[in-house]
Amino acid sequence: MPTIAFLPHHERAEAVDLAKAAIARLEDLGHTCRVPAADAVATGLEAWAVPDEQLTTGLDLAVCLGGDGTMLRTIDLVGRHQVPVLGVNVGHLGYLTEVEPASLDAALDRFLMGKHQMEERMLLEVVVEPVGGEPRVVRYAVNEAVVRSAGAHVVRLEVFIAGEMFTTYAADGLIVATPTGSTAYNLSARGPIVAPELHAFIVTPVAPHQLFDRSMVLSPEDDVRIELLDWRPARLLCDGVQVAALAPGDTVTCRRGPWVAKVVTFGRRDFRGILRKKFGLEDR
Repeated sequence: MPTIAFLPHHERAEAVDLAKAAIARLEDLGHTCRVPAADAVATGLEAWAVPDEQLTTGLDLAVCLGGDGTMLRTIDLVGRHQVPVLGVNVGHLGYLTEVEPASLDAALDRFLMGKHQMEERMLLEVVVEPVGGEPRVVRYAVNEAVVRSAGAHVVRLEVFIAGEMFTTYAADGLIVATPTGSTAYNLSARGPIVAPELHAFIVTPVAPHQLFDRSMVLSPEDDVRIELLDWRPARLLCDGVQVAALAPGDTVTCRRGPWVAKVVTFGRRDFRGILRKKFGLEDR
């Protein structure tokens, strides 16, 4: 029988209630349910707690109950093991979540019957090479990697694309986003919206202090390497979480990830419909 994990938003009672009800129903049907230990402690679901290192063993599906932030955390936890993720939208309208709360039971039944599709999302592999000899850092991002100043100042960043020097940016920061992340920080920095099923890099400067202030959409085969030139420190964030403090000479390389995130869908996702609703375009 399938094994299903639940990852509810810690601060949304509806997410926890949905998880409890779904777990009870699935266990009555003979399925096995799990909750990551940290989530279980935070939400009162200790009876189903398992350590992170055991979560993906024999796991068939991870159900995320929350918004896009919870979805990103779920993909980070199970994605590299190629466990598919089903997103349940609890809260604000999300770009990643597929199912509304009232449809959760029906969605689970359809998944268990094999009446679903799988959407593959490109990820970034982000590699930090410190100039001082410290160990390299490798992280993965669903939305974006951002190099930005560590304070209220401009940073100077030398950018190489596909191994060739492109230009030096003077800006508050630089975003390297996936198509999935094109509607996140990239969008707020006036970068382009890119259909999520495409594979590409979007490079967008944040508040650039120079004439060239445009975003670029690049081939996923063209690695993007960023070197910090300033004497002032900067920091690297992946999907909004700080990964490393950067010193002058440190480099950050963004390349296509070695695995893709598998997102459960039930028919072609109406990405344009989500945009119309999110931006109030339906009445225009």
